Amino acid sequence: MMMMTREGEQFFLHFLLFVVLSSLCACHPHSALRNGSTAASNHTARNDYVDPGRYEPMTIPSLLSLDHFEDDSRVAAEVAGYADVAKKIIELAVYGAARNRSYGRLADFTDTIGNRISGSHNLEMAIKYMANAMTQDGLDVHLEPVKIPHWVRGEESAEMTLPRAKSLAILGLGSSVGTPPEGIEAEVLVVECFEELKRRASEAVGKIVVFNQPFVSYGETGKYRFVGASEASKVGAVACLIRSITPFSINSPHTGWQDYQDGVKHIPAACITVEDAELMWRFAQREQKIVVRLKMGAKTLPDADSFNTVAEIKGWQYPEQVVLLSGHLDSWDVGQGAMDDGGGAMISWEALSLIKDLGLRPRRTLRTVLWTAEEPGGVGAQQYFDLHKANLSNFDLVMESDLGTFTPLALKFTGSDAARKVMEEVVKLLAPINTTKLETEGEGTDISSWIKAGVPGASLHVEDSRYFWFHHSEGDTMTVQDPKEMSLCSALWATVAYVVADLQDMLPK
Repeated sequence: MMMMTREGEQFFLHFLLFVVLSSLCACHPHSALRNGSTAASNHTARNDYVDPGRYEPMTIPSLLSLDHFEDDSRVAAEVAGYADVAKKIIELAVYGAARNRSYGRLADFTDTIGNRISGSHNLEMAIKYMANAMTQDGLDVHLEPVKIPHWVRGEESAEMTLPRAKSLAILGLGSSVGTPPEGIEAEVLVVECFEELKRRASEAVGKIVVFNQPFVSYGETGKYRFVGASEASKVGAVACLIRSITPFSINSPHTGWQDYQDGVKHIPAACITVEDAELMWRFAQREQKIVVRLKMGAKTLPDADSFNTVAEIKGWQYPEQVVLLSGHLDSWDVGQGAMDDGGGAMISWEALSLIKDLGLRPRRTLRTVLWTAEEPGGVGAQQYFDLHKANLSNFDLVMESDLGTFTPLALKFTGSDAARKVMEEVVKLLAPINTTKLETEGEGTDISSWIKAGVPGASLHVEDSRYFWFHHSEGDTMTVQDPKEMSLCSALWATVAYVVADLQDMLPK
């Protein structure tokens, strides 16, 4: 064993004392977070010989980056101080008087209103219903006016006449034009991808293009729905039928919004079932002539008046600073819109109810926004952002639930490295429901503008393997929802929102 010199002993004692004092300072459960807490030390570690006569204890933290460790421990200690509050929220939501409440609210809402497409009377009714319900719940509620798209489906039908007669289940795609009143009857060209369409462009003139693209993911496969009609129009097609964007089908068409590209002729566009797309593909492989008769009464009306629905619990110390929770109220005009996105809207209301029921009031304002016109491309949310972006610095965290309210697996988060360190501690409080994982890439159509502007964003990651089975189809009903799963999502949503809103400092940008 090597003997330690007197100077070495002094160095070690100073170091030990510093660590002990740092640990004691970090133990207060609500200690303030320091600005720039995760910034790297500006000092550079040196290997120079230290003259014992000139030794300065304050050089030790720079050598070992102890400021960094101290601030991390302060974050951990402050957040850990909310463990009891988190348990109370979880117990109330999952096991207590609020158990299954979000599910019950969703059932009442969707059974009463039904589906709620942008611009429709049903959406107006939905907004009034929710504003009244949240007011009766004791929340501060107001409506913020916006203008939104108003597309109507009209009557529609499709029939294959060759090589045999068969009725086709279809759903027109949002923003599509209609056919002439007598419809369109034309030969079909079946392709699997855009590349094949380009190779066979000369065959597409005057035909109905059918895309039989295999499902890979919503992001990858969805492009056929978004721009398929325009790509078909570029090569002279008279209409476009797109295999529904889903990995599973029971002869169920799935609708959704589509966008016409500038300078391209607008042609009718609808989705067909996986089964019918594959059937026509097999006929095409046998070189059999396929003919389809298509009728669509779709049309776009002038933009409609609507509202984003806002409910709040005002912060007691920093009411101007906001943690925002959200889901969207509009849906497609099929099914009940229970999964997309009734569930997300309900847990965003339920989160405030749980906090109110426990008599809690955070430092910052908790604000739930139920967006209007998400399905046409986040229209209501973009107008909200444009209205409030002048106060960008006061938005602490924006949260969106729009991928189902099945069993929660994790919280997805986008933000600075410093903010991530805080959120990693926050999700540890969710240990009672086993959702302590923090993943990357918090997302959502309605919060994307905030995230791009640098505001931290979070979204739910749920067990979503069945989500696209029912997405934008007649299958999106209350039967898809589970009360226990919704209670777990509500507990996660409320816990994260409350703790972040009550921390002494905002999340670092």
